[in-house]
Amino acid sequence: MAQDTLEPDLIAPVAYDEDTPRGFAFALVAYLLWGFLPFYMKAVAHIPAVEVVAHRVVWSVPIAAVVLILLGRTQDIRAAIKSPRTMAMALITAGLITVNWSIYVWSIGAGRAVETALGYYINPLFSVLLGSVLLKESLDGRQKAAIALAVVAVALLALETGGLPWVSLGLAGTWGFYAYFKKSLPVGPNQGFFLEVLILTVPAIGYIAYIEAMGTGHFGATGMADVWLLLGCGVVTAVPLMIYANGAKLLRLSTIGIMQYIAPTMIFIIAVFVFKEPFGPYKLAAFVLIWIALGIYTSSLLRSRRARRAAAAAAHPSAQA
Repeated sequence: MAQDTLEPDLIAPVAYDEDTPRGFAFALVAYLLWGFLPFYMKAVAHIPAVEVVAHRVVWSVPIAAVVLILLGRTQDIRAAIKSPRTMAMALITAGLITVNWSIYVWSIGAGRAVETALGYYINPLFSVLLGSVLLKESLDGRQKAAIALAVVAVALLALETGGLPWVSLGLAGTWGFYAYFKKSLPVGPNQGFFLEVLILTVPAIGYIAYIEAMGTGHFGATGMADVWLLLGCGVVTAVPLMIYANGAKLLRLSTIGIMQYIAPTMIFIIAVFVFKEPFGPYKLAAFVLIWIALGIYTSSLLRSRRARRAAAAAAHPSAQA
């Protein structure tokens, strides 16, 4: 994400019984950083999206490596590299995150941040639908209603533009499948991120070397401002992702489910009131439907949480004494 990052479902967090102030602080900082990320992407909008993504990959590697060294988890990477199954899954997630980043970077620079926000609003609903289709998870009435409203919202945007809102659907789709396959990656979130950018490093460096040799690259050829902006791509990519990964371990899933709306809300506000992107009646109607859908979805999350707590209390009555 952005949240690209954003993620709400970017990393499958460990189930946690109680929220902790530290976990809340970590998650809040991560979502705020993802929310402000469009400003950075606007600053690099004059650089082709593929080049920006390549630099995001390359400069994320040293940051992720330092984190793993400090955590003493480098052995996990050695074990993962020796596992063909792990490497195959990491290759899939690396491909999906590359497409997601490319759509995000391009859409912000192209003045379509409103569609970006909508994509990340749709994402949790798409993930629920994906779980129903691929994992045969049952949907309750509220979840079905929320998904139906999201479909109507997408239809409204399609009616306005004369085609599918591919930016929103592309972001939600790639992020949803990324989360789905990420759950099968048998390494921790920090290790998984390092493995993904490590896999992408060779093609990223190859692409950067090619465009620099052709004289069309921006790393040094157009001044030091672009050099620092491209170097900073690693920071704005890796730092919020790893902050979120550690915060998610210390929060309940329902809390994360609610907090994930922070970033797209900020992106929406920035797009409409700072970037002055068009926001006509069709988009307004679509967003209202999405907000209603997310309200219904959130109420479903909270109801499920209360049901689980009630079941746990009934199973262990002595713990409540």
